[in-house]
Amino acid sequence: MSSPKKLTPLSIPLLFIITITITSTSAKTFRCTTSGATCQSVVDYVSPNRTTLAAIQSLFTVTHLRSILGANNLPLNTTANTTVAAQEKVRIPFPCICRNGTGVSNGRPVYTVVPNDGLWHIAAEVFSNIVTSVEIQAANYIPDPDLIKVGQNLTIPLPCSCDMVGGEAVVHYGHEVAAGSSIEGIALQYNVPQETLMQLNNLTGPQDLKAQDIIDVPLRACSSKVSNNSLDYPLLIPSNAYVVTANTCVKCKCDTAMNLMLQCEPAGINSSCPLIQCHGSQNLLLGNTTSSGCNATTCSYAGYNTTTIQTMLDSVSTCPAPPGPGSSATTLNGWRVVIFINAVMFCLLFV
Repeated sequence: MSSPKKLTPLSIPLLFIITITITSTSAKTFRCTTSGATCQSVVDYVSPNRTTLAAIQSLFTVTHLRSILGANNLPLNTTANTTVAAQEKVRIPFPCICRNGTGVSNGRPVYTVVPNDGLWHIAAEVFSNIVTSVEIQAANYIPDPDLIKVGQNLTIPLPCSCDMVGGEAVVHYGHEVAAGSSIEGIALQYNVPQETLMQLNNLTGPQDLKAQDIIDVPLRACSSKVSNNSLDYPLLIPSNAYVVTANTCVKCKCDTAMNLMLQCEPAGINSSCPLIQCHGSQNLLLGNTTSSGCNATTCSYAGYNTTTIQTMLDSVSTCPAPPGPGSSATTLNGWRVVIFINAVMFCLLFV
């Protein structure tokens, strides 16, 4: 048997270049065209093994557990030791920033290298291929991927975007493609036009959609009354999610059943919070509604600053709109007139 062919000094760097090229083709970055823009994004994380919400919170350097609970629409009293099964999908909320035409996580998560770690292991087996080893290497300016040190802190560049889509502010969701998924199915599930999905992700057809890819899905956010001078503006919350804001005093949720209008109420987790109400109209408490005739008035959340929580009265009409010119009632009345005229003319024939 012939001995294995040895790699020459010239072939080693060539092999490294080829490896980098092949690996980087699976990298997924999202377009983010407004340089310096910041926002909140979410991304899917599929846990490689059985774990807890606390461990995931620590891995992704999420400051408050309630941020993960809100992104996944879990009850606010869910505990940190709640079990997450292997291969279970969890949405991770994180801050995003636009740089050089792409979006990356802004400052976190930060991963600390442990013994026997390697960049491929960190990307593929710890962070479940949300990022690639090449992206981690580039984000941390590592000249040699084989030379990372125990205790070294690595910034993990999660894909994201802050761009508007179709003229609307959205929440960009890094969705992991499940096996057997289709562009049509994903578009239908998240109420996004197929053309938008294909354009955002540079997809030319079904053959470009691969299982375990992370694709950019723009989630429509609920409309809100939050003013542009509020510390939590623009407070973009997608359907089936909630956010605790205003120094943990207010909980705002987005529900498709409520016509994508943001619903806010006292969070009930901070005993030092003030009584939140709207002045006038019976001093309604935040989130409460009163009705009078055809009008329903709600005390809505309008933002907060360092000293106060702002509210406003929001009134909507609950009576049905009058029938338009093409409505069935108008059409019926028109037919009655025609029948009456014909009847009169018929009678005149016998006069």
